[in-house]
Amino acid sequence: MQTYIIKRALLFLPTMLLVTVMVFLLMRLVPGDPALAFLLGDEGEGTFTEEQLADLRAEIGTDRPLIVQYGTWLWDMARLDFGTSLFYRTSIGDDLKRKIPVTIELAILAVLMAAVVAVPLGVISAIKQDTPLDYIARVVSIGGVAMPSFWVAILLIYFLVWQFEYLPIFGTFGFPLIWEDPISNLEKLYLPAVVLAFNNMSIVARVTRSSMLEVFREDYIRTARSKGLRDLVVIGRHALKNALLPVVTISGLEFQQLVAGTIIIERIFGVPGMGSLMIDAIYNNDYIAVQSTVMVITLFVLIINLAVDLIYGWLDPRIRYS
Repeated sequence: MQTYIIKRALLFLPTMLLVTVMVFLLMRLVPGDPALAFLLGDEGEGTFTEEQLADLRAEIGTDRPLIVQYGTWLWDMARLDFGTSLFYRTSIGDDLKRKIPVTIELAILAVLMAAVVAVPLGVISAIKQDTPLDYIARVVSIGGVAMPSFWVAILLIYFLVWQFEYLPIFGTFGFPLIWEDPISNLEKLYLPAVVLAFNNMSIVARVTRSSMLEVFREDYIRTARSKGLRDLVVIGRHALKNALLPVVTISGLEFQQLVAGTIIIERIFGVPGMGSLMIDAIYNNDYIAVQSTVMVITLFVLIINLAVDLIYGWLDPRIRYS
């Protein structure tokens, strides 16, 4: 197991290097000049001289050859120096320290909410196949997949205001971390987490149902039942554990997408996460902020993939790593 983890960790390096090349080149293909955007300001009406523009380009380094810019940025990343925002002129590392925990909290909360509801729903749907309960569960699952998250979020806010006269607490200003103020943190996170969990729950429930139906047809399930074991034991000890493998895969993919940034939901609920940071950086042609954020997201995705593979071995002892 340790050898496998070390090998996978070493494979992180070429993957990260390839991502650095791709994101660096793609950002240079995007039209726009960060120095020009900074001098023009948010309203696009700033005044400046050509000398000021040239001085700013020299200061942020965009006047240098691309290979020099890439080498400088790569060396800074190797030293865990995320650089300075080209537009806001603030430390990107400090921004990431504030926004990464918020995004991770939101992603974990959404995945946990989805799993708590979706797995039992999928199991019940499989056990009660082709019954009214199964049809209701399937309709809920299909509806969750079909409805976009942003539409669900808007409907939820409208319903709360219209029916209960309750205005959700938005978290753009003074967003506390869970270890600083758990109550206030959850007050601002639970609604966006519910919206994201609704879509994830639908997908996980459908996968759980299909996986359980497939496992129920296996010989070892029939053998367990022929031994006189109770249905609860057969389902919990024999069927569910094997059926969870594809569920873990889907949950891992959903978690990666959430960590990568739920831009629209973060905007609607005012959650200052990595999605908001990314969209602001792209809008302002902030090369360094985009590049650094993408690298952090890539690292999280690689770690999540490794964690999912290790969970496979825990769920199914037949899986061996070498």
